[in-house]
Amino acid sequence: MNPMNEFTSRRQVLKLAGVSIAATCTSSVFWNAQPAQAAVAQSDKPVESASPLKRLMLGNARFMEQKFQNPNRSLSRLKEVAEHQHPFAAVLSCADSRVPAEIIFDQGIGDVFDVRIAGNIATAEAIGSLEYAAVKLDVPLIMVLGHERCGAVKAALAGGTLPGQISTLTKAIEPAIKNNTYLRDLNSAALINRAVEENVRYQIDKLEKESKVLADLVEKGKLKIRGGWYDLDTGEVCLVRDRMLPGCF
Repeated sequence: MNPMNEFTSRRQVLKLAGVSIAATCTSSVFWNAQPAQAAVAQSDKPVESASPLKRLMLGNARFMEQKFQNPNRSLSRLKEVAEHQHPFAAVLSCADSRVPAEIIFDQGIGDVFDVRIAGNIATAEAIGSLEYAAVKLDVPLIMVLGHERCGAVKAALAGGTLPGQISTLTKAIEPAIKNNTYLRDLNSAALINRAVEENVRYQIDKLEKESKVLADLVEKGKLKIRGGWYDLDTGEVCLVRDRMLPGCF
């Protein structure tokens, strides 16, 4: 494995000790959030004591190994969250039908606040949705999740004219890949995968720069924003981290 790769594998992540993410945010100032109900069977919440990031990665490990726990998918859970939701994480992911967050992280109803748009781009609407999750729902973790062979990233790399409003998607990705020295001298498959990762980094940066709400929560230690890269072939989610850290491939 090349140590210059930019992804950290699920297996490496699960070995890290002491992953700690602040899980408590202040109550909503203007949306009047309600406390969570507690009447859920223990079997419905197998890893609630883990940090939000670790919960996601443990769930992905179960998904990869086909050892599903299918938590929080019972009728009692449905009734519990009917009036109020209290997700433990928000995921900004691609609209691709092969990347459903609840399934690939083995989570259930009310666990994950989903924001999905082609190319997992941080549009004004996506940012507003994540601000809602962070302020109203006290979500302590946002993951920006890209995926292998993303069509929106492919289109941005290819350039050219696109029909309708599709070009709005590629224009939101182009700043991540144009004149990017990390994308030089790569073959087709490696180029697309690396570009997906660079787009994840760019969209995270955009969230923090264009949302004072999110930036303030990050600065106060009440919110963490992380990146992920999903392998369509294996089902593995790797964390997008520093370019100098070892990765998935």
